[in-house]
Amino acid sequence: MPMQMVRNDITQMKVDAIVNAANNSLLGGGGVDGAIHRAAGPELLAECRTLGGCPTGEARITKGYRLPAKYVIHTVGPVWQGGGHGEAKLLEACYTNSLRLAAEKGCETVAFPMISTGVYGYPKDQALEIAIGAVSRFLFEHEMTVYLVVFTRGGMDTGRKLFPEIQEYIDDVYVSEHRDERRESIRRRRKAESFPEFSGLPEELPILSNITYDASFDMDAGMGMPAAKKPESLEDLLRRTDEGFTGMLLRKIDEKGMKDSDCYKKANISRKLFSKIRSDPEYRPSKPTALAFAVALELSLQETGELLKKAGFAISHSSKFDIIVEYFIKHRQYNIFKINEALFENDQPLLGRMD
Repeated sequence: MPMQMVRNDITQMKVDAIVNAANNSLLGGGGVDGAIHRAAGPELLAECRTLGGCPTGEARITKGYRLPAKYVIHTVGPVWQGGGHGEAKLLEACYTNSLRLAAEKGCETVAFPMISTGVYGYPKDQALEIAIGAVSRFLFEHEMTVYLVVFTRGGMDTGRKLFPEIQEYIDDVYVSEHRDERRESIRRRRKAESFPEFSGLPEELPILSNITYDASFDMDAGMGMPAAKKPESLEDLLRRTDEGFTGMLLRKIDEKGMKDSDCYKKANISRKLFSKIRSDPEYRPSKPTALAFAVALELSLQETGELLKKAGFAISHSSKFDIIVEYFIKHRQYNIFKINEALFENDQPLLGRMD
């Protein structure tokens, strides 16, 4: 998908370019900067010496040398001074200028660290907001895959600070759902222990919903019982076949007056995947992909359920992933990158994953 958040060592990322959170000299340092220089080898330092440094907010590009990445884009983030010295604009410029350099070099994949959140002291929650905003705006105009790379679980420990209401919602829905499941399991076990002779029987008798009755009687049977309606023919059933996922998706895009490109970009879906979906009326997406389109189309919970059903899924309160996405849709908050922040912090799959 166009933007992903991952936990990884950025020096191991097999992408066209990785971004280095450098200092103004570009001659190496600690943290990510030092790690990149060590992995790339002395040739990187030698090239950096020819660049003459880099002002804060700007970016410079070099070869990747011994790194898996072809290029290293060096950008200098701002030192946090309380937020009143233009730090936000400078940090946003780091991402935008780095992406522009990558595009000029024809890069299709770029990996960023969390710029300025180390020794420069930028608050992680604010830095993440700026990173996501800058990257998402760029991707709405360009075809590229961008990774925001976090080295450790604590590297972006912002979930409780950013999303306390979501944690409460998870607790209310997820915990109560599992409590009900445990109670039902205990009830069934106790019933089986008390009445072992009935333990193999179903809890309820099946409902024969395919039988309808009319006012006439079955005179051949001579029992005065209403006659069952004959089952529909295969031809009748096929005639009533409903639209599939692709059909409903394209219909909803038209109803919303959206362009295809607007839809798949808002869904954090690549153009390649969308083309595959559009050309295949029988396409069955993954659940994250189906929900990504529901978010992009700003569907209600009921409409989301209908779209999921076309793909063979349903929202479950036994799944934290489903509960988090449900929360945002329920509150009509359709920023897919914000949703992915919450999913990432809870170690859940992200919306828009490639199928």
